[in-house]
Amino acid sequence: MNSVIKGASYILAHTPDMVIHNGTTQTTERIVNPGSEYLVELPGKLRPYDDAMRYAPNQTYIGNLTPDELSAVAAPWYEQKLEDADRFGKMGEIMPQDEFYILMQVCDAFDLVKLEKGFVEEVKPRFEQHPLMDESIIARIKGGVEQSEIDRAIGEDHAEGLYQDGKLVGYVKKSHDVDVNLSAHVILENLVSKASCVLSLLHLTKNTGIDKAEVDLVIECSEEACGDMNQRGGGNMAKAAAEIAGFSSASGADVRAFCAAPVHALIHAAALVASGTYDNVVVAAGGSTAKLGMNGKDHAKKGLPILEDVVGGFATLISKNDGINPELLSAYTGKHTVGSGSSPQAVITALVTDPLDKMGLKITDIDRYSVEMQNPDVTKPAGAGDVPLANYKMIAALGVKRGDLERAQLNDFTTEHGMVGWAPTQGHIPSGVPYLGFAREDILSGKIETCMVIGKGSLFLGRMTNLFDGVSFIIRKNSGETEQTSAVPEEQIKSLIADAMRNLAASLAGEGR
Repeated sequence: MNSVIKGASYILAHTPDMVIHNGTTQTTERIVNPGSEYLVELPGKLRPYDDAMRYAPNQTYIGNLTPDELSAVAAPWYEQKLEDADRFGKMGEIMPQDEFYILMQVCDAFDLVKLEKGFVEEVKPRFEQHPLMDESIIARIKGGVEQSEIDRAIGEDHAEGLYQDGKLVGYVKKSHDVDVNLSAHVILENLVSKASCVLSLLHLTKNTGIDKAEVDLVIECSEEACGDMNQRGGGNMAKAAAEIAGFSSASGADVRAFCAAPVHALIHAAALVASGTYDNVVVAAGGSTAKLGMNGKDHAKKGLPILEDVVGGFATLISKNDGINPELLSAYTGKHTVGSGSSPQAVITALVTDPLDKMGLKITDIDRYSVEMQNPDVTKPAGAGDVPLANYKMIAALGVKRGDLERAQLNDFTTEHGMVGWAPTQGHIPSGVPYLGFAREDILSGKIETCMVIGKGSLFLGRMTNLFDGVSFIIRKNSGETEQTSAVPEEQIKSLIADAMRNLAASLAGEGR
């Protein structure tokens, strides 16, 4: 019996000051070229919150626009500001940076985040009005400290500063004198990932209506790894986030596989639920400060604002089959094996056509493909092209080679089975999963019946292997068969057992035993 997807959430935190102080492109530039023209111009290239909130791809990410509606917005999208945009969407929100700092402090379990007294007094009342922040979360907000303490921590103790509109308003301190894994830099990265994951979990609870106590397991699948010098990536971000979000009955575990991790994690979750191990499993991830402003130099050169100014997060609920919600087909997953090969054709064959062949389907039998859904506004000026479009062209080309469609249908395939990209370039965040919430709605409404979600990963980044990675799964309209209707009724089971016992007794009596 297949498990089902009961809902999804998507959040963004607009963090422009973190672009300057925490994005890897910028922190590296300050080391190798501290007086560069790029660093001098950078503050003027940052978008205010209102611009980021009214940005069409961001509104799509939180569910206020559908992918089809986004495709109708004139490109480049950064030149447009949606008039009817909103901070909150049906799938999540875009949180301002100052409130996100408060959330980071809420998520701090070791008193490592300090915020300036006046900043807390100004922002706390707004944070308390957030519709998802309950008393347990608000009670974790600490009082502020003096500016002199912040200045001393930055100047003397190698703390990482927290800035708002260029002004120092807090810091994250190190948790060990010599362990680089517990340096202020790493602690900040992990707290940002944790906080954005927590916000995703809170929105998932609202979107699905599930009682937090009914969640059995949280699987976290970001690209961060928390630990210390003895186990650098051993930590459990899943349980850490579940604790703050109030999932008191849940256990937790992390899945790491670079950009492909969310799809791996969803396959794990679906199998655990389908096997009966758990009833409700949440797959979630926070975002990455390292990716902020990743392509900033290219954007600045071409007169664009810094578009990679948001931290992303998502969460999805996988549950037992209810006969209604879309099914995740655990028996028909695609996988890029050690021996698959790394050519585009080999990759698409492993991830797309292998599972379709098992089902006796053509490439055109899948209504929608969700691939690497990066926003082309970001990738095209940086020279990476339109990533989703490139994926759809490869799938279509293989379809022609297989005879699933005619060469003249190549362009139509991209339009009919693909989508424009809208996700921020946060590594794992764009990897197939941004469409899950829309896919569920599209299937329930009858717009489509099937969808394939594809995640890919670049394993060479860890310098352990040059192998490629990728996995995929298929979602389909529910067959209408539930756990209860498919199982043998309890009374029938009792009757069968009674009959068997009577037959056994008669047999033994006949043999004189």
